[in-house]
Amino acid sequence: MKRDPGTSPVTEKSLFHWAFRDNLKLQLILLSLILLIVGARVVPLEMQKRIINDAIALKNLDALFLYCLIYIIALTTASALKLAINYLQALIGERAMTVMRKELYEHILGLPLHFFRTTQPGMVVSSLMTELSAAGTFAGMAFAVPLTNILTLLAFTVYLLWLNPKLAATTLVIYPLVMLIIPQLQKRANQANKKRVDISRSTSSQIAESISGIHEIQVHGAYRQESDKFGQLAERLKKVRIRWSLFRFGIKTANNYFTGLGPFIVFLYGGYLVMHGQLALGAMVAFLSAQEKLFDPWKELIDFYQVYQDATVRYRRTMRSFTTTPDFTLELPAGDAPRLSGELAVHALTYDTTDGLRLLNGVSFSLQAGEHLAVVGFSGGGKSTLIQCIGKMFPYSGGSIQFDGRELSELGKMEIIRDIGYVSQSPFIFTGTVRENLLYARQALPAAPQAGGTEDLDRQILVLQQVGLFVDVMRFGLETPLEPEDAETTRRILAIRARLRQEFGKKLADCIEFYDWQSYHRTSTIAENIVFGSGGSGSGRDSGRPGPDNQLFRQFLGTTGLLLPLVELGLSLARQAVDVLAGLGGIELFFKNSPVPADQLERCEALTSRLPHGGGSDLPRQDQDFLLALALQFTPANHTMTRLDDELAADILTARLLFAKQAAGLLPGGFTPYGETALIPGQSILNNIFFGRIRPGMPSAQERINRAVMHTLVEEDYLEKIAAIGMESPVGTMGDRLSGGQRQKLAIARVLLKQPSIILMDEATSALDNKSQTRIQRLMTNRWRGKRTVIAVVHRLDSIDTFDKIAVMKAGKLVEYGSYQDLIGQRGMLHELIYGKNLPDA
Repeated sequence: MKRDPGTSPVTEKSLFHWAFRDNLKLQLILLSLILLIVGARVVPLEMQKRIINDAIALKNLDALFLYCLIYIIALTTASALKLAINYLQALIGERAMTVMRKELYEHILGLPLHFFRTTQPGMVVSSLMTELSAAGTFAGMAFAVPLTNILTLLAFTVYLLWLNPKLAATTLVIYPLVMLIIPQLQKRANQANKKRVDISRSTSSQIAESISGIHEIQVHGAYRQESDKFGQLAERLKKVRIRWSLFRFGIKTANNYFTGLGPFIVFLYGGYLVMHGQLALGAMVAFLSAQEKLFDPWKELIDFYQVYQDATVRYRRTMRSFTTTPDFTLELPAGDAPRLSGELAVHALTYDTTDGLRLLNGVSFSLQAGEHLAVVGFSGGGKSTLIQCIGKMFPYSGGSIQFDGRELSELGKMEIIRDIGYVSQSPFIFTGTVRENLLYARQALPAAPQAGGTEDLDRQILVLQQVGLFVDVMRFGLETPLEPEDAETTRRILAIRARLRQEFGKKLADCIEFYDWQSYHRTSTIAENIVFGSGGSGSGRDSGRPGPDNQLFRQFLGTTGLLLPLVELGLSLARQAVDVLAGLGGIELFFKNSPVPADQLERCEALTSRLPHGGGSDLPRQDQDFLLALALQFTPANHTMTRLDDELAADILTARLLFAKQAAGLLPGGFTPYGETALIPGQSILNNIFFGRIRPGMPSAQERINRAVMHTLVEEDYLEKIAAIGMESPVGTMGDRLSGGQRQKLAIARVLLKQPSIILMDEATSALDNKSQTRIQRLMTNRWRGKRTVIAVVHRLDSIDTFDKIAVMKAGKLVEYGSYQDLIGQRGMLHELIYGKNLPDA
């Protein structure tokens, strides 16, 4: 990592370094507050003595008021100062911990890749977020706590000696005993704490590994194995924590015991002195109070010592875990450093692992700027290692890699990052939006251009189109729920809707049923046809969605004469479902065209058996509500087992008009009727544009609609806006909302956006379908050749004939190198890989 010359690595800095770094001014303020609080703590002791000896004993009321006033002022001042000191301690501690975490995290990010192969993520998380918290706490205490309590101890000791030297010497004799016993207990506690930290890390790493591999655990049923691993660690952690707690409590118990010895000595010896007139009663009271208060700073020093020991153990353990030196420094290239052209020369390249295993052995080849190289070969042949050495992800052991005649080891890491783009087989997508991931590689560059503006958006859209991700991004944008924020958004969407209806309404009529107030909408439920709008929210039984439970809506159905016909329709649906579907075992496939769900069929059977011939009006309220719910969810276009009566459809249309007038009272919380001049809040942008529903049974409907919508968006100059919305779509945790192919396309796009002169691809299209792979291959052939040097590990050999050179790797060696035609003509290793060993001579 880049740091100032002469500074030590973060892992070598002492614990006290963080307490004073950038906090000197605060520490000086603390010092002044500490001096004040020490004086404020001694004043009440002297006031106690004077109140008894000079005020109460002499019955001096004025003196009593004066001394009590001074006492309360000193007490209040000490409390306020203590609060201020605690605040400054917390401020210093949090600042120190934040800087500590940031610098250590920056250091960790630059560690060699092989470090992370043997380090569990859980250990890194635990170290940064848990182990360093103790160090941060100590950093806040490092100056204030010992100084405050040592000065307080000295002040109280001097005051006690001033009151009575003999009694003071007698009571202070117990402290050497404390200083002898406490450190021994603390030493044992430290040993147990070290074991606790190590086992806690192992446990955290085990948890992280199990969660990361949860798919394998569940696929193989390895629940018991993983539980046993965790159980053993948990038992070890339990035992060491019990031992650690025992010594910690032993320290506190010993300290409390010695605390109680002080008053005992004062009562015994001080009482003797008072009886013989060698000590005033007020002085003894002040002595008792001072003796009691003397143990407060002593106790805080003991606690501080424990915090120091705990923080030291955890801090040293943490820093020791990350003492690995980064392979490369992130030195920024000079402002006038030339861009790499892409000319590459590799000579006698070797790479050995830390275990001594040689993965590359004497690899040599060269490429002109703009040439494309396909690296193929057997598994374990060193293909990925070669790519990673060229990309300066690993330091090569021997040989040479030169770009434009400059040795790779002499080039700064940031210079390589600027001019080389790398796409792996399993690219990592970060939690965030599509845009954030798209800009990720470019924003890491020195003096990266700011995202924003029409030109930059056009560039982003271009790379998305080049890799074939633009259609997905547009779909993300069109599927975004629409919440109109301003009149301009509403105007534009309505204009797009009108244009689509005008230009494509007749062409799309067979696949879209557009919303129309004068027609029954067969792709919607009966409830949706009555309401014919969106919105309505609230709490309580008489609000919310239209249904049997909504008493206001049920009353509306009764006043419009729809209640009993709908109950009868529900009864008809139940009877038909029983007649057709009974005995089919609840298989969902058979219930696809029925409004009766599989889990409700049994209830339908029970209900129809009680009413073989009668009407729904003869049923109790509970059964009527059940049948009414079935009818309200009936969708003629989907539930083709039953036909909707034309007369009932006409009555529903009449009720629709009446409902629109009464909607505010029937559905509290806001209601928007469907209309050509109104948007549908909460529904997607796409739904708002075509303003209807797709008819079922039309396989190509979505594709036809998308083409019409895209054409309309272009005509209305709104395509970029939708694309921008789509790029703000979240990709999920580590990209889990994207498919494998979409992740690879996004990874290629983010590399293209930073416009490197060299592109390294490690099976970067393995998750793409044939069409998408062909698209990327065409992009490489038509747009990159001559402009960007490409080195690609290729898994599909049917596409390598478009590359300028082919490198065949086996067991870490380059066994063949040349053009596709030359290598095939030699009938060597490449010929064998493509055609097999037993192909007869042509």
